[in-house]
Amino acid sequence: MTQPMPYPQHTALSLAASGVPVLPLRRGKVPFGNCMTCADNACGGRPNMKTPGPCRCPGVCHAWAAATTDPAVIVSPAWAAAWRQAVCVGYHPGGADLTVVDLDDADAIVWARTALPATRTVPTTRGQHWIYRGAMTSCNAVRSGVDIKSTMAYARYLGPGIGTMADLPDAVRALAVKKPSPVRPAPVIVPAVAGGGECPHRTPAYLDRGIAMAEQRITEASSAVHATVYRTFLAVLSRHGRCGCLTDTHVARLFTAAQAKGETARHCTDAWANALTALGM
Repeated sequence: MTQPMPYPQHTALSLAASGVPVLPLRRGKVPFGNCMTCADNACGGRPNMKTPGPCRCPGVCHAWAAATTDPAVIVSPAWAAAWRQAVCVGYHPGGADLTVVDLDDADAIVWARTALPATRTVPTTRGQHWIYRGAMTSCNAVRSGVDIKSTMAYARYLGPGIGTMADLPDAVRALAVKKPSPVRPAPVIVPAVAGGGECPHRTPAYLDRGIAMAEQRITEASSAVHATVYRTFLAVLSRHGRCGCLTDTHVARLFTAAQAKGETARHCTDAWANALTALGM
């Protein structure tokens, strides 16, 4: 006898048929953890974690990157256990060329009504999702009670919503342009060579080669990604951190490489701060 399909799975198939990549979410509205093969990104994750879709393993792995529109995957035995435990359906907005402005409270909604163009809205437990047509970089806490979920992020599916979906406005894109994190101090320029000589690290080729090697070290890590990221940050700072060479652009390149391996922005920030502390900077 064929087992009845769990309710979230019905919803997922309907969304997938309309081109929206989906994944099951467990209690707490979070993705299922990676399987043993993929734990700590030992499998390397998807290439650069840039596009949604299942890992080579059949499980529901790598959070937002597991999202798929393939009905064969959604109804596969490997996903069946996850659907039986799922409390709701998640989706990857960026994979459907969408952006969700997550308004988490009444104050955020009042602000949006005056600052953003009207679009399709979906009620949430405490606020609303405003959905726009077009993808952008995801960014949390762009202002009090406001997150942006699009590429490399997931959102809960809470229904079709009401209203006509508008194109993604510049006003939303501008929200993701944030000031540098306060834990990334401005480079302190100190004399690098006695007698006023020119700092050798300021040679563009030397510095660029060092940053490129650090990015490669992080990208090629097949296990112990957390530790690799920290050790790489430590090595870069020990070489270039005291002479004023490093800029926010260089730091951003390292953070991007780490997040492509599955690290969170918070972990990158903490690892950078810990490396600064370890070096007495």
